[in-house]
Amino acid sequence: MKHPLDRTNINNAWCPGCGNFGILKLLKEVLTELDLDPKNTVIISGIGQASKTPYYIDTHMFGGLHGRAMPVATAIKASNPSLNVIAEGGDGDMYGEGGNHFMHTIRRNPDIIHIVHNNMVYGLTKGQASPTSQKGFVTPVQVKGVSSEPFNPISVALALKAGFVSRVNIGNYAHAKTVLKEAFLHKGYALVDIFQPCVVFNKVNTYKWFRDNTYELESTYEKNNLLSAMQKALENDPIPIGIFYQSERSTFEEHFRGEDKKALFTLSHDLKKLQALFETY
Repeated sequence: MKHPLDRTNINNAWCPGCGNFGILKLLKEVLTELDLDPKNTVIISGIGQASKTPYYIDTHMFGGLHGRAMPVATAIKASNPSLNVIAEGGDGDMYGEGGNHFMHTIRRNPDIIHIVHNNMVYGLTKGQASPTSQKGFVTPVQVKGVSSEPFNPISVALALKAGFVSRVNIGNYAHAKTVLKEAFLHKGYALVDIFQPCVVFNKVNTYKWFRDNTYELESTYEKNNLLSAMQKALENDPIPIGIFYQSERSTFEEHFRGEDKKALFTLSHDLKKLQALFETY
C-alpha cells in the first residue's frame, strides 16, 4: 500500500530483502506518528545504498558527497533552527569517509537525528569490509579475513559525551520504532545506529544473526549513567541494543542564534554595511 510520504515515479534500487526497506518504512512511520510536517523536514545523505533513503521519501533532501552529510546537516539546522533535520547513511559513509565529521558533530551538538544503517559491509561497491566489519570477515578484498578491530560508534559517541546514544536492530521492529521516536524527541545530537543485513554481500551478519546476537537493555537500566553506558557499549557477546545514554545540553544553533529561530534567508541585510565589509578585504 502506498504511504503518504512515498515519492512518486521513483524506482527503488535496493536488492529484495535488504534491511534498508525496513529502515525506510520505520522512518516514514515515525515521521507520520509524530506528526512532523514533511515540508518542514529535510534529510541529508552522502553516497551508498543507505544514502538513497531520502530519494524514496517525500520530504526535502540534500544528497551530498561520500561521508559529508554531517557538516551539511549542521549548517542547515543552524541556518533554519525550526527545521526537523535528519542525517542518514551507511556505516562506511558515516564512520569511514565521514569519521571525522561524525566525531566533531557530536562535539558541536546540533539538534539533529543521525541515523546510520550498519550492515558491517560496503554494499554499494560490492562487498569490501567496512569500519564495523568483524574480525575474520572474508571479502573479495580481505581474502584472508579482516584483521582490524571493528569501529565501535557507540563507545566513541559516549567518549565524546553525545547527548543521545542508541543502537537498534531493524529485525526487532517495535523496539526500533520506540527508540527512534525517543531520538526525535531529544533536544540535541541523537545517534541511532541501526543493525540491518546486506543480503547479498554479507552472508554472516544476517537477520537471524542479529536476532541471535543482540539483547534489549533491561527496563531497569539507567540511561543517565555515562560509565555504565560505556561498559555496555563494550559488550559484544551478545550485543546490547536500546538507549545507552541520554543527557541534554545547549545546542550548536542555540549558541550562535540564541532564541532566534528565523530562517536566515528571511532576514534583511544592510547592503551598505556589507559593501563596506567587502571593501576591507
